[in-house]
Amino acid sequence: MSLFAGKTLLITGGTGSFGNAVLNRFLATDIGEIRIFSRDEKKQDDMRHEFQAKMPEVADKIKFYIGDVRDLASVKNAMHGVDYIFHAAALKQVPSCEFFPIEAVKTNVIGTENVLTAAIEAGVKSVICLSTDKAAYPVNAMGTSKAMMEKVVVAKSRTVSADKTSICCTRYGNVMCSRGSVIPLWIEQIKAGKPITITEPSMTRFIMSLDEAVDLVLFAFENGASGDILVQKAPACTIETLAKAVTELFAPGHEIKIIGIRHGEKLYETLLTNEECANATDMGDFYRVPCDSRGLNYDKYFKDGDVERNPLSEFNSNNTALLDVEGVKEKLLSLAYIREEIAAWEASK
Repeated sequence: MSLFAGKTLLITGGTGSFGNAVLNRFLATDIGEIRIFSRDEKKQDDMRHEFQAKMPEVADKIKFYIGDVRDLASVKNAMHGVDYIFHAAALKQVPSCEFFPIEAVKTNVIGTENVLTAAIEAGVKSVICLSTDKAAYPVNAMGTSKAMMEKVVVAKSRTVSADKTSICCTRYGNVMCSRGSVIPLWIEQIKAGKPITITEPSMTRFIMSLDEAVDLVLFAFENGASGDILVQKAPACTIETLAKAVTELFAPGHEIKIIGIRHGEKLYETLLTNEECANATDMGDFYRVPCDSRGLNYDKYFKDGDVERNPLSEFNSNNTALLDVEGVKEKLLSLAYIREEIAAWEASK
């Protein structure tokens, strides 16, 4: 028996990479039902047929709901009988959010408020919201909207008893080979005989697999207190190292072309800010940032201050463990997607 035995799990933005990873992980377990909530009927239909073909004995556990997190009524329509929610719906592309920032606000901020409002009203036991390293010291619209999403999560957690609805947030870095990420683009460029394009060789990024992203959400589900932000201690690498690792796996010596930094990009990302370190807890492979539970009566904090300072310091993609080319290749080869793409590429030669 698992924590999900007989339970109903709702995944917003469920047709994305994260939703697919959760289905692959949980569909064949003792979970009762997994609801996929998203606005794209084509992606839902593709997912329906995919899982009917590869997991026919349990595919009927998946229920599909058309809706948009921007529309509170459509979110409420999917909430009846839900025990747990993984809130993954978001606008995630940095350049597109730079050009259409209000759209990022509508989905990432207001959409999160709608999901939490509906969840609390429906008596959902636990909600885990997915955030990003770009929310820490944000310099772009996507990161700013995700930072506001985190503020909504923490503020909302203060308005409801954790015994009724627990609300946590996870923050993680780049997920390798997820939809819209750079590695699938590079593989397509190699297949087309074109140079692979990188922005700035020295730029560093956290890297993790989809399975590790699911592990972080499950860790938050099992260990987080309401209002927490949970961070996984991920390794990182430079963009140049990542590009060399991909070319060595597919086409050693393939041309790498530098195109320059895009709108809103940073040279390195942060998973845990220096300010958050003041109260963060080191949990081994994870950091926990607890909710600031103070009220608005600030006067008493001038009288009763806290002179102790946590020894932790900012955790970013420059001061974490930096992988070399061989380390990145090993991590890439752990992914089924990469192994399948390499096999298909070798067969096509």
